Amino acid sequence: METNFAELDSIIHSRVRLAIMVLLLQTESANFTYLKKEIDVSDGNLSSHLRKLEEAKYIKMKKSFENRKPKTAISLTDKGRTALDEYTKNLEEYLHLVSENKQK
Repeated sequence: METNFAELDSIIHSRVRLAIMVLLLQTESANFTYLKKEIDVSDGNLSSHLRKLEEAKYIKMKKSFENRKPKTAISLTDKGRTALDEYTKNLEEYLHLVSENKQK
């Protein structure tokens, strides 16, 4: 049996970055505080992961002020959606192999 071990996107393949991508897939956009609370990470940790996703152009961040407080709206880009689709497709192939072996 020939198996193709597809490349898993190393930018997405981290617990925090994958969680960010999945949360953003479920919403049009999310703010920093929401992501921080849902993923249960520190400000610095979330910031560094967001920066990596933004550098890859998987997300876009729009900064503004509301009542003199900074507000950041974060959303997936088309490139990010495509990358997440490809990542999940490739991961499903790995999981399928695990499932096949459990049945033997």
